[in-house]
Amino acid sequence: MKIICEGIELSDAVMKVVKACSTKTTNPILESIKLSAENDVLTLLATDGEISIEKKIRAEVHEEGAVCVPGKYFSDFIKKLENAQIVMSAQDEKLNIKYGDSESSIQVLSAEDFPAIDMGVNEKHFSLLAKDLKELIAKTTFCCAQDDSRPVLKGCLIEAKEGTVTFSALDGYRLAVAKKNLASMSGDVRIICPARTLNEIGRMISSDEDELEVFVQKNRLLVSIDGTVLTSRLYEGEFINISNIVPKSFSTEIAVNKNALEESVERAAVLARTDKNSILTFDIRESNMAITSNTSLGRVDESVKILLEGKDVVISLNSKYIGECLSSIGEETVRVCFNGAVSPCVILPAQGDSFLYLILPVRTTA
Repeated sequence: MKIICEGIELSDAVMKVVKACSTKTTNPILESIKLSAENDVLTLLATDGEISIEKKIRAEVHEEGAVCVPGKYFSDFIKKLENAQIVMSAQDEKLNIKYGDSESSIQVLSAEDFPAIDMGVNEKHFSLLAKDLKELIAKTTFCCAQDDSRPVLKGCLIEAKEGTVTFSALDGYRLAVAKKNLASMSGDVRIICPARTLNEIGRMISSDEDELEVFVQKNRLLVSIDGTVLTSRLYEGEFINISNIVPKSFSTEIAVNKNALEESVERAAVLARTDKNSILTFDIRESNMAITSNTSLGRVDESVKILLEGKDVVISLNSKYIGECLSSIGEETVRVCFNGAVSPCVILPAQGDSFLYLILPVRTTA
């Protein structure tokens, strides 16, 4: 293999694909980036077995071929050559890199050992605005489980039907649901996509006004953004039936300014985080919501104006869970709903059903 390419284009491509390199493996090939030169195109490809990212750039290909380079080292090194023209040639298990009057070399692995990646994912698809996909990801993935006890909960349930796509995520303590209208769809879709995959897609989106297509086939997903192609395996298994979790009616509903509530929660949470339970207590009565954080270090008492319908209620919530939900909401006013101190708290938009957050209360001793 021998090619000539521009450092800025190579660096940009390497920075995109290196995110799919494995950081926790005993197999060196999964830590590498595969470089393939053919027909004046250099293709960069990386995978950790779950996510794969491919990027193609222009190059003068003097000799076709393919090698695998150590991803972390190669990305760090090429990032320093953005202003240079780069000549790369592979020979005798080494990749020689020439730039200006300088030359370096790194050890390479055989491209034949790199796992085959299925890029033929096109059985079903749906499309939506890039900004809508980015918002769906930001509003849900933080509620996915982090541990491996129930792998299916480390992903988002994505359902596309009747012109709407719904993202749902839960970790056993909280639930997030967000909806957006689709531009088009080829058929109903119901998949469980890893949160890591979705967060990577969110980082790849640069232009909010573009329309993106999401392709699905069996247990695979594919998205192409600005010439970068990401594929991912999907989780298999049964997702929790969300309709059984969300209450159908409430004994208490309040309307509140989202920013005022979020700011009060943030201040009270500073103290709450000094205690292992990180509890905030919400005392809702008449036109006022009192938010209290009380630990051995001190006490914070906040007050927020509300419009109350229904019964007074006192409930305790985890400060991290309520804070993260509020920070993901862009609306000016939200509805917060309760059925007493031991039932879930539900946060909804003032109008419509574009999102829903459910948080389980923390039981405290009186």
